[in-house]
Amino acid sequence: MRAVVTGCAGFIGSHLCERLIDEGWDVVGIDVFTPYYDPADKFDNLGRLLAEPRFRLLPTDIMQAPLAELFADRPAIFHLAAQAGVRASFGDGFSQYMHNNVLATQRLLEAALDAGCPRVVYASSSSVYGDAEQYPVREDRTPTKPLSPYGVAKRTCEEIAQVYQHLGLESVGLRYFTVYGPRQRPDMAMRRLCEAACGGETFALYGDGGQSRDFTFVSDVVDATIRAAHAPRPSPLINVGGGYEATMAEVIATIEDLNGAPLPLTVSPSQRGDVRRTGADTTRARTELGWQPEVGLVEGLRAELAWVRDRRRSRPPAALADVALR
Repeated sequence: MRAVVTGCAGFIGSHLCERLIDEGWDVVGIDVFTPYYDPADKFDNLGRLLAEPRFRLLPTDIMQAPLAELFADRPAIFHLAAQAGVRASFGDGFSQYMHNNVLATQRLLEAALDAGCPRVVYASSSSVYGDAEQYPVREDRTPTKPLSPYGVAKRTCEEIAQVYQHLGLESVGLRYFTVYGPRQRPDMAMRRLCEAACGGETFALYGDGGQSRDFTFVSDVVDATIRAAHAPRPSPLINVGGGYEATMAEVIATIEDLNGAPLPLTVSPSQRGDVRRTGADTTRARTELGWQPEVGLVEGLRAELAWVRDRRRSRPPAALADVALR
């Protein structure tokens, strides 16, 4: 079995590649190493994979990658590459979201259709829902009303995928809900909380702490993603939520309890694009993928806190990036 994984050096992508390798796949990983956060962190994510003979890294932009060649033998395609972040999508920065999310997705789907690939599994986001009127949100009933250009870009990718569905390319868009765990991006709240707990910068809490999220541990997301590639007749859009909705105040209290000390905090107004609540109805994922989340919030926070603590003590060699690009 062979797979192509875009965004392979990212938080979710690196975990997905490791799981595929463990299951016997040959994997080609594509990543352009954008400077949205330190590319050295992404090379760190690849530490184990670079020693795997069945993993090959292609450090390039999807818009430049030789997709026809890569898709010639009709591999499984997992498209996770994207410009991340809600707040950075406002203003002039939106051009990067158009290039890395919308245009890249269209080019990948076009190439997959031309090659006759059986299915593309791609990452969407709970951001497409915005602030819903009722919870939990359902794929076939809840209107999509994104509150940020990032959410609009993700919804646009879903629309583009539907166009290619009509042309004969099967695809499954997974609407991930607040994924967390080891290797989480440094700009995300759970990571920043864990860093603050381990002696890092003071955590800036935006809002009153009452905003809530449906938190999903990364290994559960990876499991759903692989199942989406194998499922016999999955829907084109599927929510992937961990079923552990909690407010930011509850998360802060949990990390303080796990760490045995209060967190240094500052409080600032809510930021534009931030939704008040997320909560997924995961009936489709459970019935069509045979999936259910396995990692609870306390267990998951403990794992991420331990990873942050270990990482701050000892990081992989700086030469890792040079090795990856040879």
